[in-house]
Amino acid sequence: MKISSIGWALLGSAAALVTLRPARRRLQLSAAKHKGLVGHVRMAKRAARLIPHYAFDEGNFANADDAPADVAAQRQEAFAALADTYRARFPKSAEMSAQAAHSIPDVDFTSTYRVPFQFSALVRRHLSSGSFYQASSGVKLTDLDGNAFYDLTGSYGVNLLGVDAYRDLVAQGIASTADLGPTLSGLHPLVLDNVARLKEISGLDAVSFHMSGTEAVMQAVRLARYHTGRARVVRFAGAYHGWWGDVQPGIGNPVPADNTLTLADMSEAALKVLATRRDIACVLVNPLQAMHPNSNAPGDSTLVTGRKQASVSRADYAAWLARLQHTCNKAGIVLIMDEVFTGFRLAQRGACEYFGVTPDMVTYGKTLGGGLPVGVVCGRAALMKRYREDKPADICFARGTFNSHPYVMGAMDAFLRYMETPTGMALYDGLDARWNDRADSLNAQLEAGGYPVRINNLGTIWMVCFTQAGRYHWMLQFYLRAQGLALSWVGSGRFIFSLAYTDDDFAEVERRFLAAVQQMQSGGWWWRASEGEAGDKAIRRRLRNEMIGHVLGRSA
Repeated sequence: MKISSIGWALLGSAAALVTLRPARRRLQLSAAKHKGLVGHVRMAKRAARLIPHYAFDEGNFANADDAPADVAAQRQEAFAALADTYRARFPKSAEMSAQAAHSIPDVDFTSTYRVPFQFSALVRRHLSSGSFYQASSGVKLTDLDGNAFYDLTGSYGVNLLGVDAYRDLVAQGIASTADLGPTLSGLHPLVLDNVARLKEISGLDAVSFHMSGTEAVMQAVRLARYHTGRARVVRFAGAYHGWWGDVQPGIGNPVPADNTLTLADMSEAALKVLATRRDIACVLVNPLQAMHPNSNAPGDSTLVTGRKQASVSRADYAAWLARLQHTCNKAGIVLIMDEVFTGFRLAQRGACEYFGVTPDMVTYGKTLGGGLPVGVVCGRAALMKRYREDKPADICFARGTFNSHPYVMGAMDAFLRYMETPTGMALYDGLDARWNDRADSLNAQLEAGGYPVRINNLGTIWMVCFTQAGRYHWMLQFYLRAQGLALSWVGSGRFIFSLAYTDDDFAEVERRFLAAVQQMQSGGWWWRASEGEAGDKAIRRRLRNEMIGHVLGRSA
């Protein structure tokens, strides 16, 4: 049978459509990604493998920005003085941390990546920050040498109420479940109390308990895939949702996350992808990204040319979430709000209340455990079900030995009950304004002093930003510690205050912060060349030349 010319034309058109459709979809997806490496996770991994290792020593670390000889000498003198302070004040803490680094990979990793890799060996040799503390009280930590620090670590988000409050909550929780004890044969009756309160807080129908925030996110994604029959997961560029493979593609993940799409945050092109694709099971949102959309969680180890202020207003981020929610609802995509980190720091019912969003699922952790480790998923009843009525062998299994541990359930019950008391509810009276005013106060003094430092905050979560480029911004964390401010391993990238901080406590933190900034300035670490000779481009050019030189066998 012969095919007419019209038939051939139709076949050609059909073939063209088949060819063009994937290409058009691919272009649409590319347009929805952030232009930087943070939006192209595979490219980021390839780029990371090309970066050679090299290190500065005492002879050349002080002029990595091509500073003149007198400024380099000023920095070397300041570094030596700070190293003397550390040796005198933190000997026991430094010694124990050095011992731990040989046997505890986490300690080795965090101490190594506390600063940019070129400076790491020198800093570890002279400015050991210490990974151990022996006591805590109020808003302070005490190290092995008896030094007291104001705690700005916030226990990585756990410490909302203050360490003394959590001691009481954990004690109450264990006491209330003591008769059952650490028995995992069944559930303690307090589980139902916790479920009822969490349903009220989240506005959702069902609750499951897990052992960590990472596990909670894993289960939420698994359930979304199970009920939608779709495989794809969408995360936004830079957002952190735990360390498991599907939500941490790119650098840090040894295997590809082929079913994960990383899209640009607050992007019209991203919404278009969500509206038109039919293979997306869920979208994950970490509300912390309002502080730095499309950027990774800030840490001093990544400080190269500075950290710019890029936060969006509460109203703008709320408007974005509303549009995202509408798009997901229309496309049958499960919207998951990941509140593991932010917890109940922003409002009494969390970030969902703060930003006015109603997701299909919410994950919690950290603060909710009353000081003990926990993960929680709240969701619509249809999404939380683990089996199908009409297909009994088709299940969505998830289980953990320590899920709903009696002690954890008791501490959670104590926490949730406390938050319902007049004292607990009063914590949120003027909370946002109070912490914004504190940030504004510090920023005003930084600006008045002419320092290239500013504070960006989302309530009690703060980060340090810089108004100019500089290769030594990471040094600030060591001056802050010398002033008695305890930071997490990400340094000035994140401060987390507990709600136990009084005005007097904060005034002392403010005084010490300004003293550290003044010492940083006096040490010459913020020297910059004349206008037109310094800035991001000059530093990036220097970095590029260093790396090329090392690859070619020349000294850094």
